[in-house]
Amino acid sequence: MQIAVLDDDVHQLDLLARVVGALGHACHRFSSGAALLQAVRQATFDLFLIDWELPDTSGLDVLRALRGQHRVRAPIIFVTHRDEERDVVQALSAGADDYVTKPVRSAELKARMLALLRRAYPAQEAGLQHGGFLLQPSSCLVLYEGQPIELKQREFALAHCLFQRLGQLLSRAYLMQTVWGRDTEVPTRTLDTHVSAVRSKLGLRPERGYRLVAVYGHGYRLEALDPAVAGSAEAHTA
Repeated sequence: MQIAVLDDDVHQLDLLARVVGALGHACHRFSSGAALLQAVRQATFDLFLIDWELPDTSGLDVLRALRGQHRVRAPIIFVTHRDEERDVVQALSAGADDYVTKPVRSAELKARMLALLRRAYPAQEAGLQHGGFLLQPSSCLVLYEGQPIELKQREFALAHCLFQRLGQLLSRAYLMQTVWGRDTEVPTRTLDTHVSAVRSKLGLRPERGYRLVAVYGHGYRLEALDPAVAGSAEAHTA
């Protein structure tokens, strides 16, 4: 998982990075709200840890920008010295999923992160059902309305990632790190080839209720279409 950490205190960044690393996830460190919001334009993160007091803005404004302008759905945890009830209520009302006060207790933060990640991203072993599609990670098998569709291992990993984050714009870097591993250098055309194969083999077309679109300069998004739109497309092609 890709975890974004925002704090202007280098010691706190080090601590939070150690917590993230201990869970086996990649930590992306930011010391200003502007830097994080700029990164979100090109990268995809699975969870955010955000401080309230920042040199250029407030964590609350960053939270509102993530949930509003950038339409981020990933879990967000506030990690801050502010411990008044009104602060907690304000952050949660603005879209935060959890609130942790400093000084950070590492074991507690790990537990809260794991709980949010479990809810946001179901276990890899569990079957993933969307419409007529059922993805079974244990066997790398995709079924469409009960009929098996054969995918190669990385094609399945890509399809599972797209369906697990249905409707989210996923950066090319994120998809490549998720499917091939963050330490592997893969030509971008390899990703495009796999996306094309997944789109073709699964028939990700409006008549099946889905559309896999490329977003120039960013990445890909798998969209679930409104039944009326899918029905219209099916009638048009009949």
